[in-house]
Amino acid sequence: MITLSHVYYAYEAGTPYLLRDLNLTIHNGDYISIVGENGSGKSTFVKLLLGLLKPSRGTLVNDFKRTSYVPQRFETLNRQFPITVREVMNTYRKVLHIKDKEAVSHYLQLMKMDAYGQSLIGNLSGGQCQKVFIARALMAHPDLLILDEPSTGIDVKSQAELYPFLKQLNTEHGITIVTVEHNLRAAMRNSRYMYHVAGGSGHLCSPDEYIREYVSENTGSESYV
Repeated sequence: MITLSHVYYAYEAGTPYLLRDLNLTIHNGDYISIVGENGSGKSTFVKLLLGLLKPSRGTLVNDFKRTSYVPQRFETLNRQFPITVREVMNTYRKVLHIKDKEAVSHYLQLMKMDAYGQSLIGNLSGGQCQKVFIARALMAHPDLLILDEPSTGIDVKSQAELYPFLKQLNTEHGITIVTVEHNLRAAMRNSRYMYHVAGGSGHLCSPDEYIREYVSENTGSESYV
């Protein structure tokens, strides 16, 4: 469980707060999509959840034992670097001190990417890369999986495969899912809750409440795709 109580955040002391008075509890087994316009503070919020930033005021307590993070694809991928999918996975396996070499094959098979083990990571499509990064994240056996805009740069077919899998991880394996989303249709279809960030504040609501409060009343201001 993650609990935020009256959390404020500013990048520098004396500057205006980017995030203000956030109160939120993420329970074990939740699937929450963080939504809001560009520049609303979603990425900063995720950095707080990951412990990369500390609240300027208030408290944030993370009781999850293992958190894995899947960044946006372009943040971590050097398409010119000559490294294979299996090498990417093995490198991370060693970082995690996992001795079982079969773990790489297991998670590639789970993501239906075992046939691409010897392919250069830079030659994969956006959807294939995303599957590899999720496979890599799952090697850590996370109880919390955070993904930053998982559908960015991937085609519709790959999106149609990705979100049911995330839902399966959540419902069948009990992994808590938190995604930063611009794909509102996918968020509303799969999430238990939406966390709308705007003007530095956050509001937790159900997908149905989100449609009533933010989509129906503000048609055009949100990217409903």
